[in-house]
Amino acid sequence: MAAVKSRKELIEEEKRLKEEIEKKHGKTVEELYREREKRIFDAMQLKVPDRVPIVFFDVPLLACRYSGLPYSAAYYDALAWKAAFKKLFADLEPDGWAVAGRESGAVLEATGSNFARWPGGTLPPNVGNQVVEQEFMKGDEYDLFLADPSDFIVRFWLPRVYSSLRPLAKLPPLMSLGNNMAAVSMLCASEEFAQLARAMKRAGKEATKWEHEMGRMDMKMASLGFPSTWPPAFGGVQPPFSDFSNNFRTYRGVVLDMFRQPEKLKDALNKILEYRIATARPAVKKEGQPAIGTSGEPHRVSDEFMSLKQFEEFVWPYWKRSIEATFNLGYDIVWMFCEGRRDNQLEYFTGFPKGRLVILFERTDIFRAKEILGEKVCLMGNVPLNLLQLGSPQDVEEYCRKLIKVCGKGGGFILANGGGIYDAKPENMRAMVDSVKKYGWY
Repeated sequence: MAAVKSRKELIEEEKRLKEEIEKKHGKTVEELYREREKRIFDAMQLKVPDRVPIVFFDVPLLACRYSGLPYSAAYYDALAWKAAFKKLFADLEPDGWAVAGRESGAVLEATGSNFARWPGGTLPPNVGNQVVEQEFMKGDEYDLFLADPSDFIVRFWLPRVYSSLRPLAKLPPLMSLGNNMAAVSMLCASEEFAQLARAMKRAGKEATKWEHEMGRMDMKMASLGFPSTWPPAFGGVQPPFSDFSNNFRTYRGVVLDMFRQPEKLKDALNKILEYRIATARPAVKKEGQPAIGTSGEPHRVSDEFMSLKQFEEFVWPYWKRSIEATFNLGYDIVWMFCEGRRDNQLEYFTGFPKGRLVILFERTDIFRAKEILGEKVCLMGNVPLNLLQLGSPQDVEEYCRKLIKVCGKGGGFILANGGGIYDAKPENMRAMVDSVKKYGWY
């Protein structure tokens, strides 16, 4: 671990990074950015780049650990966290990054989140963020949800997810508001609604402050020569299953629903997907760059969680439609993160056009994925998280060497950690980067 530095020292150090980077490479950060971006985009489009690119995926808390900050800095101290994030990349120099930043801890406090647990708030400062899964939609509430999803969200879901919004449960059905404004006005005059308003005002102020302090990380990282591979603002159409099981029924709930009320479950998934397709925004094109969207089922649908029959019935029809809808919005590439093992799902991705999908695999047999998808899909991954945390640099180098040799053959491969990571050894992250510079040249 790097020596612990004060917040002030980290911020001052950030100012020196650009000069040090340019002096080290004999190039401007703009030149380094274009070089790295081309390398990544070439791999995504199944072209052969100058070498295999390497991307750090979801390392905001690792950045804290690297600079000696508590994990809570990612939720409460945007300036220090940004300095730590930049330092991690300036020191280790991967080609790019994906996923940066966390929610404001102060906003989570103000809203009274019953779903999230976060360092420095509901958890100790150096414990990683967690989720407490709950049935925010009961098994007998499908008809309510399907009849009017917006009404269900406002009067049932929000009061359960956020303690500060509990008074919303007292509102009359939204469809009747036009005829009930007197009653609604009386509710709004109550102390509990006044508390709700104060909580939302506080949350709004904290969110504005956080957004101002965080700024545009893509631009800030670009100023040091590091492009992002993460689609901005989740452009594209997201499939519904993982989200519905995470945030509404729980995984246990949806599994029971598969057997007890499968048609209701399908109706809900379809309702969510139709809404997302209807409200999705077209891709924003930039000259000379592919427009990258995302449309992934990140978890809850892996081989460990369900049978292939269940996947075919409850997941793939909606996922396929969401990918197709994302392409129809004008996105050239769809980027997806597939947690867990997806060995049984690989063939499904062969039905899309060549060079249009980028898939980050966590525990999938990526060598088999190369055999099945290598001619059509850019593969990304999948250095195991336990190897980065517990292994030696030699172990990491050897695993990366094999990945580069097999998956990097002919292009279409980006080396990356297999998932979000909090506590890798710095020397192991460096070994990942060094491996592409040692073995990854074409």
